[in-house]
Amino acid sequence: MLHNNKRLTILCGHYGTGKTNVAVNLALSMAGQGQPVTVADLDIVNPYFRTLDSAAAFDAAGIRLICSRFANSNVDIPSLPPDLYAITDDKSHRVVIDVGGDDSGAMVLGRLAPAILAEDSYEMLLVVNRYRPLTPDIPSTVEVMGEIEAAAGLRFTGIVNNSNLGSATTAGVVLRTVEYADGLAAAAGLPLVATTVEQRLYDELKGEIPDLFPLTLQNNKPF
Repeated sequence: MLHNNKRLTILCGHYGTGKTNVAVNLALSMAGQGQPVTVADLDIVNPYFRTLDSAAAFDAAGIRLICSRFANSNVDIPSLPPDLYAITDDKSHRVVIDVGGDDSGAMVLGRLAPAILAEDSYEMLLVVNRYRPLTPDIPSTVEVMGEIEAAAGLRFTGIVNNSNLGSATTAGVVLRTVEYADGLAAAAGLPLVATTVEQRLYDELKGEIPDLFPLTLQNNKPF
C-alpha cells in the first residue's frame, strides 16, 4: 500500500513519470486522516511543474510546503529550499518528498541522506511510467533506479506504477502495464506498493488491480 508507517516518504523517478501528482495526492490523503503533513519539493530539475501549484489545497488541508523560493517564477536557476533541513530536523510531521528527475535531482536528496539513514524511518519509492520514452522496459528502468540510488545515497524500498497516457488513458492502458510493473518489482527485488489511476477510472479497475491508489490530477494537468 502507498500509505505506510514511516515518517518520510520519498518519491523518485525519471522525468515525466508523475511524481508530483502522486506526492500531492498522498499528502492530501495523509492529512485527511488527521496527520500533520509536510510536502517537500526538492525538484530543482523541472521548475515548471511544482507542488506549489497545489498551495491552496495544501493550505485548506493544513499541509506545510517546503519548496524553492523561485518556484513558479520566471527565474530558471537551480535553487534549494531555504528550510531544507526542517525535513529531517522537525520530526513532528510526516513528510512527503518530491525528488527531481533521475540522478541529477537525486543529488539534492544526498544532502539529507545521513540524517535520513540515522533516523531510519523512510520509504523511498520509485515512480515509474512505462509509456515514457526513457523507461519503456525493465532493463532501462532498473538502470535509472541504480543511477538514482547512487546519487541519493539511499536505496529504494518499493515501486509505484504510475503508467499512463495522460488524458488518453483508459482502463486497458493501465491493465497493459501490470506485467511490466510486476516484472520490474521482481527484477529489482522490491515490492510493488501501488498502482495509481486517475479517479475517473478507479471504479472500473479496483477489482482488477491490487493496491490501487486513485489520483485527482493537480490543477487538471496531465500525469
